[in-house]
Amino acid sequence: MTTNTAAGAHTYLGIDKSGMIGIVSSTGNPHCHVVLRGGRSGPNYAPQAVAAALDTVQAAGLPRLVLVDASHGNSGKNHRRQEAVGVAIAGQVAAGELGIAGVMLESNLVAGRQEPGRRSSLVYGQSVTDPCMDWAATVSVLETLAAAVRTRRALAGVSGE
Repeated sequence: MTTNTAAGAHTYLGIDKSGMIGIVSSTGNPHCHVVLRGGRSGPNYAPQAVAAALDTVQAAGLPRLVLVDASHGNSGKNHRRQEAVGVAIAGQVAAGELGIAGVMLESNLVAGRQEPGRRSSLVYGQSVTDPCMDWAATVSVLETLAAAVRTRRALAGVSGE
């Protein structure tokens, strides 16, 4: 595996602080993490896939952390499946998995998506980009994840309340 690019210092052509094209330097981000989105080979949020990703990032010298995307390839690009993916991730957290640093959810007030158009024709709170789960589903997933974290903390004997 190559060295961890995001964690290392870089100098590159980019946009400087005044908005002009210039040579930009970065000291790197020692807190970077991999995002598991799923892909051509299918979802990658199951315990075996998460464990394999954690082993890979650790071998590369990165912190043993991943963020799991409940949307995109992990939900088969179906916003209605995000809730089930979130529950599955919560199960791993509740079982004590410490390497899941976060979960990404595509969420809005109204489920689904709509085509961009005139402001007067748009549904308030519905995405014009990626399909999203609605607010009620989001709350349900967040409550499930919060309960999983409380369980994980209890297993580890850590107080977090």
